[in-house]
Amino acid sequence: MLLSLVIYLCCGAVVGVIAGLLGVGGGAVIVPILVTIFPAQGVPPQYVQQLALGTSLASIMFTSISSARAHHARGAVRWDIFRHIVPGILLGTFFGGLLATHMPTMFLKVFFICFLFAISAQMLSNYRPPATRNMPGFLGTAGMGGFIGLISSFVGIGGGSLSVPFMTYCNVPIHTAVGTSAAIGFPIAVAGTLGYIVGGWDRPGLPPGTLGFVHLWALFGIAAASCLTAPLGVRLSHSLPTTRLKRAFAFFLIFVGLKMLWNLL
Repeated sequence: MLLSLVIYLCCGAVVGVIAGLLGVGGGAVIVPILVTIFPAQGVPPQYVQQLALGTSLASIMFTSISSARAHHARGAVRWDIFRHIVPGILLGTFFGGLLATHMPTMFLKVFFICFLFAISAQMLSNYRPPATRNMPGFLGTAGMGGFIGLISSFVGIGGGSLSVPFMTYCNVPIHTAVGTSAAIGFPIAVAGTLGYIVGGWDRPGLPPGTLGFVHLWALFGIAAASCLTAPLGVRLSHSLPTTRLKRAFAFFLIFVGLKMLWNLL
């Protein structure tokens, strides 16, 4: 248990930097680590992916608060966008998380691997849609929030890999998009966590220390460290060439995706 807690703390430290730097919740790092650790802790194979996804979303609640506060202090959060997108985020993520708890583990693993490869390709190409329009109205923004929330719940992320390109497409400056995405990660995490708790309630065979599909020890370790390091990531995002960092992170995600695919096959 002590070794696992140390691993959770290290994972959280890395996730916090990534969250502040790139505006993502860090689920692409958390989920593969938890999928590797949980079987050794007696988690039944049919619950490993769901428990990793639920725990990842729960930890993002704390990471996003720390990251969003740091971005807000620099004036890099568009709260008007936040207010419009949150209703869709809450509905999409909650029902997506609830649905995911009843999906086959194999489907969720394949979906996660495909998602890793997709965001890696986007980061390597640095492709952004031409910024030729403004943010849509309330219904359009809320509808996009529902889509972002649904996908985020299936892969245990804070939605930054989807919300940042969406906002930059709508002429929102990149640093503001990253800061706003960090704030959006909180309602995604809250709604997704509730979905995984409700969907995993009273499932037979889950190990002690779980609340539905949320592992409380892993949550504690990841959240404690990530809250401390997220402000560091924010400072780095305003001073370092994020394009190079994104490419390095993309290669890391490709490696993770290939390893998960190999284990799957």
